This record gives sequence, structure tokens and C-alpha cells, in this order.
Amino acid sequence: MRKLFIYSASVIVAVIGLVGVWWPPILWSLIVLLPLILLGISDMVQTKQAIRRNFPLFGRLRYLFESIRPEIQQYFVESDTTGRPFSRMFRSVIYQRSKRVLDTTPFGTQLDVYDNNYEWLSHSINALDYFKVNEHPRVTVGGPQCTKPYSSSVFNISAMSYGSLSKNAVIALNEGAKLGNFYHNTGEGGLTDYHLTGGGDVVWQIGTGYFGCRHPDGSFNAEAFAGKAQHPQVKMIEIKLSQGAKPGHGGILPAAKVTPEVARIRLVEVGKEVDSPPFHRAFATPTGLLEFVKQLRELSGGKPVGFKLCIGRRHEFMAICKAMIQTGIYPDFITVDGGEGGTGAAPLEFSNSVGMPLRDALAFVYDCLTGFGLKQHIKIIASGKIATGFDLVKNFALGADICNSARGMMMALGCIQALQCHANTCPTGVATQDAELVKGLVVADKRVRVANFHYETVKSAGELMGAAGIRHPDDIHRIYIHRRISPNKVETYLDTYPYIPAGSLLQAPYPKAFELLMKISRPDSFEPDLQGIDFVEYAWAKKPMTG
Repeated sequence: MRKLFIYSASVIVAVIGLVGVWWPPILWSLIVLLPLILLGISDMVQTKQAIRRNFPLFGRLRYLFESIRPEIQQYFVESDTTGRPFSRMFRSVIYQRSKRVLDTTPFGTQLDVYDNNYEWLSHSINALDYFKVNEHPRVTVGGPQCTKPYSSSVFNISAMSYGSLSKNAVIALNEGAKLGNFYHNTGEGGLTDYHLTGGGDVVWQIGTGYFGCRHPDGSFNAEAFAGKAQHPQVKMIEIKLSQGAKPGHGGILPAAKVTPEVARIRLVEVGKEVDSPPFHRAFATPTGLLEFVKQLRELSGGKPVGFKLCIGRRHEFMAICKAMIQTGIYPDFITVDGGEGGTGAAPLEFSNSVGMPLRDALAFVYDCLTGFGLKQHIKIIASGKIATGFDLVKNFALGADICNSARGMMMALGCIQALQCHANTCPTGVATQDAELVKGLVVADKRVRVANFHYETVKSAGELMGAAGIRHPDDIHRIYIHRRISPNKVETYLDTYPYIPAGSLLQAPYPKAFELLMKISRPDSFEPDLQGIDFVEYAWAKKPMTG
């Protein structure tokens, strides 16, 4: 191909030169052709890309097509049900509900109801009139040690930081939360003016970097925290232990991104790289975590304080539960994030292969709290891939009291799943800091769409509950949801995740599935206690578990 390019370019230039002798206007074509020939020559002499070197000029088409592959895939290749991470079917229903246009579908389901993992809700012959179902139920968050409990919607905006999202996106989300009477989680980037400008309820997330409440050395600053936590719009505080997108992974904010505004918001130095470690400096043990919960509750004036985590080693969560029993300190809520990830940009291995998926994690956390007799004090928030009312109902059935959505809310803002969140080129102005792109997101319009999506999704969940003869999310149980696991076998969530008796983890004998976890978990350390373990029965225990 290299020889063909050289030969063709030489012939074309020679022909144009000869013809130009008799017809000079043809020489104008060299204005286009010469730059292309020079481009081809540069391809031949460069050494970094073999395709361009071997196929001068034409090899560039490979990179052009690759750059527009997501768009080609989305618009011309994928079906309504095969897109990832959200299929067109679910993206469409979010757009329709956010705009309050027709959201019904004709001619039956497009899903294969005999395919593995197809799920459905058991309806009742004695269905309830939708208008007799609580259309927008509220959940009170606040345990016995909380003096300022918060009445929460069952559906809210999950953690997304300013910086990851544009200022217009954050403002629109918060104003939408105000219109719809639900809360807006700040993400670990900190509490900003944009989270407060809309007047909506805010959950302030405190991550490992303690942004907005840190000393110059990166340690927790109690005074700075107290000054912001008592703001009337801040309704709850969430300690982020890990997130589903990249559990156990820290991050670095490059120096170039630490603008004066970011430095002011996060309490960091302008133009200096900022480390967000994978662990907390304020505590190192389960009891230390709970003491930190108590400290934040006192500093905030008695507001609900909880923590968010993606379940990894199960004995560590059991250790936290044991620490609750030992200290008598309870978080007001626990947010369970699924290992399938979310809006956070992450290494491929972390998104694909680290952390327990939401469904398994949610059932595990509920069972642990029930087994230790703690559920009465603590609300569970499910943070995951939620697009429809059925998604809400499934999470309620597994034990969630409240659900949060990030990507669903982004789509309500206008996100088209362009998969450019990490590149600062989001075409809809949602996940970018490019000022020109941000201008395309009109707050006055998008805030209404966010509120509409929330309203219609909760309404849909209410209609489903009415069809099942259920009045409130508290009354939904695992037996209501069915899942096909093979062509001739169907299980309910109760079959897959059987309940354990209340209080069954307070004294032996423990449920079989929890015996080992109870033996190795301890309230004073996240490290497992392997003394007395039968190394024949538990062969894996021969290797020390660290971290």
C-alpha cells in the first residue's frame, strides 16, 4: 500500500501538471490534493501507528470509524433491548417520563420472557385501586440517637460531584429536587454553592479526601465540617467508605484541574495535585467508624449520619454490626452501592470485576441488620441502576427503604449515553466543564424534567404495588419477585435469598451461612480473627487475609 500511495500520488501530480499547461484552472485542485499527499507522507514516516505507516492516508479511516463507533452502535446496530449499560428501551422511558409524554408501549413486551434472568412481579386478584395506595410515600430517617430526623422520598438523586458534573447540571438537579421534594447527594467532591442555589434538600457526602472539611494535610477538619453541616439545606451526612464504580480505589485530582473555585470548595491549594486515598484517616477500625458517625452527628446538630459502601469482604460488614452492638452507636442509614458501578470513571477491572453486585449486597446487608436486631434503628438506601418503578419495587423487596439513582437522573437531564463522561466532551453539557457545552444545558427546562422523572417513576412503583395488593414499600417482600434461572425453573427472591430469623446472630447457634463470618469478624478490627478456624474445613484460611 505504501508503494501504491507513492505511485498514485506521483501520477496524479504529474497528470495535473501536464493538464495545467493547457487548462490552468485544474491547478487549483492542488490546494486540496497537496495537503492530503503531505498527510500521507507523514503517515509513512511516523513510527507509532502501524496501520497509518502501512496504509498512508487511508489508514486514518480506521481511527475515524473507531471514534464514531459508539454512535454507530447506538443509532444503527443495537436493538431496543441490547444496549449497555442502559438499553434504548429504558433510556426511552426515562426521556418520556421526564418530558411527560406518552410512555406506554404497544404490542406486548420486547423481552424474552423465557430467557434466563427474566423477572416479574406477582400481582393480586385483589388488586388495590391506585388512588388508595400512598402515591408518594415518605420514609423517616433517624435512629434513637438522632435529634433531627429527616422525612425522605423513597427515590432520590445519588452521589455525583461537581467537577464530574457541570455547574448547570448540579443546579438543575438541585432545583429539580426542590420541585419534587426529594434529596440531592453531593458526591465526595464536597458541598458547593451550586448544590445550595436551588434550595433543594442536600445529603452531604464525606469521602476519604474530606473535601470541604479538611486540614491542609488532608486530615478531617471538625470546625470546617460543623460550619457547613448545620446549613438548613443539609439534611443528612453520608460517609463514603467505598463506591460501586471503583471500590477500594482512591484517586488523584490533577494540579491542572485545581482551579481557584475548586480549591475554595474543596479546601485545597490552587494548582497543586490532590490525593483522595482509598481509605479513611479519621478511623481504622469498626468501632472507630462508629465513633466518627457519633462525632459527625454531634457536630451537625443531631442530623442523620450514615455511611455508604460497596460490599467486599463480608466479615468486615459483620464486624461493623458487632461494633454497633458493643458500643450502642448506630448509623441512621446505610447506603449500599452495587459493584456494577455507576457514574464514576474507573479502571475497567474495577468496574467489571470488583465488589458485590447490588442485589446480593442489599439482601446481605438487610439480613445482617435483621440478624443482629439492628434493622429497627437503621434505614437501608439502595444506590444502583434504577430506571423504572419496577427497579424500585425489586430493591424494596430485597430490603431497601429508599433508592438512589445517578445515571437515571443524568438521563432526565438530557444525557444520551454518549460514553464521554471521562473525556470532558459530553455533548449534552451534563458531564463536562467545557463552558460552551455547558451552555447547552438550560437549567429552567432540565430541572422540570428531573422532577417529572422522579414523580412518574415513584408513581409507576405505586401502581405496581397496587397491582400486587400492597399499600406501602414496607409491605413488599422477597416472595413477590420471580426470576427465571433456567428454561424450566423459576425462583422467587426468597428462594435465592432466604431470610434469617430476627436476632439469630446475637447468640449461637447461628444460621449456617453466617457461622464462619461470625467466627472471624471482630468489632475492634477489620482484620479477620483466624484463631480456632478448622483449616481442613476452611482451607482458604491458611493464607493470611490482609487489608
